[in-house]
Amino acid sequence: MSKDNTKKNRILVIDDEELFTTLLKDTLQLSGYLCDTAFTGKEGLRKLRRNTGYDLLITDIRLPDISGLEILEIVGKKYPFMPVIVITGFASIENTKTALRMGAVDYIPKPFTTGTVLASVSKAIYSSIGRTKDKRSYKIVYRSSLMEQVMELVTKVAKTDSTILVTGESGTGKELIARAIHSNSFRSTQPFVSVNSGALPEGLLESELFGHLKGAFTGATATTHGRFHVADGGTLFLDEVGNMCPAMQVKLLRVLQEGEFSPVGSSEIFTTDVRLITATNMNLEEAMSRNKFREDLYYRINVIEVHVPPLRQRIEDILPLAEHFLSRLMGPEKRDSSVLSSSSASILLSYNWPGNVRELENTMERAWVLCENNVIRPEDLPGRMLPCHGNPPDMHSSRDRIKLDSLLENIEKHYIISTLKQSKGNRTHAARFLGLKRTTLLARISSLGIANDTGRK
Repeated sequence: MSKDNTKKNRILVIDDEELFTTLLKDTLQLSGYLCDTAFTGKEGLRKLRRNTGYDLLITDIRLPDISGLEILEIVGKKYPFMPVIVITGFASIENTKTALRMGAVDYIPKPFTTGTVLASVSKAIYSSIGRTKDKRSYKIVYRSSLMEQVMELVTKVAKTDSTILVTGESGTGKELIARAIHSNSFRSTQPFVSVNSGALPEGLLESELFGHLKGAFTGATATTHGRFHVADGGTLFLDEVGNMCPAMQVKLLRVLQEGEFSPVGSSEIFTTDVRLITATNMNLEEAMSRNKFREDLYYRINVIEVHVPPLRQRIEDILPLAEHFLSRLMGPEKRDSSVLSSSSASILLSYNWPGNVRELENTMERAWVLCENNVIRPEDLPGRMLPCHGNPPDMHSSRDRIKLDSLLENIEKHYIISTLKQSKGNRTHAARFLGLKRTTLLARISSLGIANDTGRK
């Protein structure tokens, strides 16, 4: 079997500064990533051609042979699912904005901090799960009525410039929702800049958001632009805003009220025009009652709330998401097509998914690595998911109640849709494959609410 029994994310770094590249490689490898390096753009592209197993590309914008922007354009065409982070210096602010508009998921300023790099890399690898062939658009995979309502709201709010608060449990895909809002807004041609507020300590977060002057603090060896500067004209996404300390809450409130900020160590005032989207898995109203979150800031960021429901409340989305993750793992050529057995599908549907979509993604990766003959069976799933392990769901909780009819219906619907797609919409061939009469299949298609044109191009 060609699949390894363990998988670490592999990263390619392209930068012509040997000391910087070595330091970045050591930082990534100490954190459990596999890292290759290249010192020219052409060398990096050669490595990409020879090894299609990279999960992330990090490239400097300024290279001795070809620019990072050219590399970004090439990767966008040849490797559309690969996320790209660009490395930037103070003088390349316009190039940074251009890179973000071209589809780069983030940027790393020189000099970098370990926290900034690891937060950016983790976010880039996870956010790539919903990327489509157009690197600037993000596909939200869903079939449930709950997510249909969320996406209807996303479409409405995207046309405004209102400040948005995206709420939901960890792992539900709040950043993908934020990116969907941005890509459907009038700011879509401008940068989308993301910051994880909870991943950085107070001092670093202030510098990350507002920038700093050289010598403003220990380790500030160069002047750096902040995220509010880079996002000017576009969208700034602040994740885990509930973890922001009181002092930073005051500074953020000032920017929202006045549209102004000052870099750390500077008295100069800059103006910014950004659309702010924040996200949290915390109950901010409860945090306000405990004086952990400012009430005035809460009402500033929560003009419109978009709540992303947990996966256990939208079981109709589980199998489509699982299929999506498997297709991502198989790659664009899909030579090793993996499928879920019916017993594995029923386990996925009955599991409670405390880690939500992120847990499902990791589960599919594990199952794909371990399965044999390209069929995912119950033994390929984590032990905690199997009926004989762990605690059964609380049958008195309406939130987690398992409805057998609904579970079986979702399995049936999933396999009919998959078969129709494989048969390119030919009902006769699909019925024969499923062991049904054609009239029976047509009746099931109607009763399950499957679109008449499913599988047909």
